[in-house]
Amino acid sequence: MTAEKLHMRRTDRQLTDPAHIERIITDGKYVVFALVDGTEPYAVTLSYGYDSTARRLYCHVAHEGHKLDVIARNPAACGTVVIDRGYSQGECEHPYESVVMRGILRLVQDAEEKLRAIHTLVDHLEDEPEAYWQSRSWRLEQRLNGFSALCFEIESVTAKHGS
Repeated sequence: MTAEKLHMRRTDRQLTDPAHIERIITDGKYVVFALVDGTEPYAVTLSYGYDSTARRLYCHVAHEGHKLDVIARNPAACGTVVIDRGYSQGECEHPYESVVMRGILRLVQDAEEKLRAIHTLVDHLEDEPEAYWQSRSWRLEQRLNGFSALCFEIESVTAKHGS
């Protein structure tokens, strides 16, 4: 991941420790992607798996639909992951940590990467991924055509916290 692309106004809330930023991405379960649909904004929320080695998010998606049409026309995206620590009643405070990632979204075409994508997703979301895979009576390799996957190539990240 590269350093931030844009200036952060509230530098007192900026998080710069790479390990802390990685932890936010690792602990998150959903990403909101902001896309550009011609001249209109379009946002979509997806669950994801994080491949920390490759610095990629993988998402399970349908074979067709509006988001895939938008991505095909313009693959640039901005994704946000928020760790919500809960609103503090009576204090008007809302502790959180968030990352904003900029990068490129693409539909995964390669069967080997598609298999890696679904394993990354399950490993990220399931508390016991091995038990999940053992509970399946079908072989994933035989079902690769039954789902599609998106890959988000992270180009830059900014992070901050609030209290």
